[in-house]
Amino acid sequence: MRVLVLGLLLFFGIHSVGIVAPLWRERCVLRIGTLTWRALYSLASLAGLALIILGFARARLSPLVLYTPPAALHTVARVLMVPVLPLLLAAYLPGRIQSAARHPMLVAIKLWALAHLLANGTAADVLLFGGFLAWAVLDRISLKRRPVRAVSGAPLKPWNDLVAVVLGLALYALLIGGLHLRLFGVSPLA
Repeated sequence: MRVLVLGLLLFFGIHSVGIVAPLWRERCVLRIGTLTWRALYSLASLAGLALIILGFARARLSPLVLYTPPAALHTVARVLMVPVLPLLLAAYLPGRIQSAARHPMLVAIKLWALAHLLANGTAADVLLFGGFLAWAVLDRISLKRRPVRAVSGAPLKPWNDLVAVVLGLALYALLIGGLHLRLFGVSPLA
């Protein structure tokens, strides 16, 4: 469990610099350059993600069950997951979805985390998904006080929303159809 916690701290730590120290972040970018900042940010993020994956896998070997969700919540979780991938794609495909959701990636993370918390009740699940949910909520709140930074993505096109929805739903169908089981060892239909 320590590896999972360490991974979460590293991953959320680097992703929270803009939340807790935006001026420090800007000074660092000016001092070391955008490319170097992005490289260091990416390395720290990947290291955190690797530790999260390793720690979560280890924690699943001897799970500490905190609660057992009723079967109906698995259905609720599957329904909550339907818009997640279209919202995630809409974050990089400017259109009406991006405008309406304002921060579609954060909405996607919150729905993903909540869905997984409803369907899973081990300590590792609560740490992982609860951590992502708490971080996404805090990040969304902090965005109201921070200057808007441009997110690189596709150019604004009239069909971006359609691409986000169709491709997102196709990816969701793949996950439900067996990819989630192959990647993570758990079937969302079980």
